[in-house]
Amino acid sequence: MENLDGKVAVITGGASGLGKSFAERFGAAGMKLALADVEVPVLEETVANLESSGIEVLGIPCDVSNPEDVNNFAETVISQFGAAHVLCLNAGVASGGTIVESSLEQWKWVLGVNLYGIIHGLNAFLPDLVKQDEGHVVMTASVAGHTSFANLGPYSASKHATVTIAETLFAEMRDAGSNVGVSCLCPGFVSTNIFTSERNQPEGMKSSLAEPPSDEDASQREAMIEWLRANALKPDVVADLVHDAVTENKFWIFTDETHIPAITARHREIQERRPPSAETIFEEI
Repeated sequence: MENLDGKVAVITGGASGLGKSFAERFGAAGMKLALADVEVPVLEETVANLESSGIEVLGIPCDVSNPEDVNNFAETVISQFGAAHVLCLNAGVASGGTIVESSLEQWKWVLGVNLYGIIHGLNAFLPDLVKQDEGHVVMTASVAGHTSFANLGPYSASKHATVTIAETLFAEMRDAGSNVGVSCLCPGFVSTNIFTSERNQPEGMKSSLAEPPSDEDASQREAMIEWLRANALKPDVVADLVHDAVTENKFWIFTDETHIPAITARHREIQERRPPSAETIFEEI
């Protein structure tokens, strides 16, 4: 899609982090915006700020793990704007810990948002994009969709699934001769609030068996968050990459080269039938 002016961008997880930066960048390109998020006060603030810049924007509270919420969001977007053109399936959460320590509640929460949020978004919006034969879908995966580091089981599972969904949809649109483009965003370290995702975890999804983190674990977590704030890529840089991928019809969007060696090593290990090497995603912290 070379010309975005006057078109409609739909962004899940649009109130903060990457989603907010996507909204600002697409709004600057002249697009109308439809934002979905579970954090209502933050969503309202983001919508107000965008409107003050003269951007036409719709903000809808939405839990992407709930198909009824996403269907209602889609119906509101079509009713308000008549169509959607750029679909950014971006809402995401993270939860750490080993697989043996991960509760069913953690798995359901992470997969519900990260994986089913994408499935529900595609189910609600993709048929109209295909019918109008115009549009672009951006799925937010991660370098964790190409690696398998310890202590990120549910998160990595959701992102590996996102990568293959994006690849499959790209192949299907290509084979159908469709003008609907597809991009797979695989960010490395970006300065967002994803590592404090628990603030949005529904009460019913929290494990009754979970123990409070130890002082050492809490200290390490805070150190990691501070490192990310100081060293990670800013979301507006990623938003520029996403905008350019949409207008230039690029599939892969990687934000930096930091994790390419780990991805390359994983591919080589698979080819050579060797077990995964002992690396950690946070070695440089």
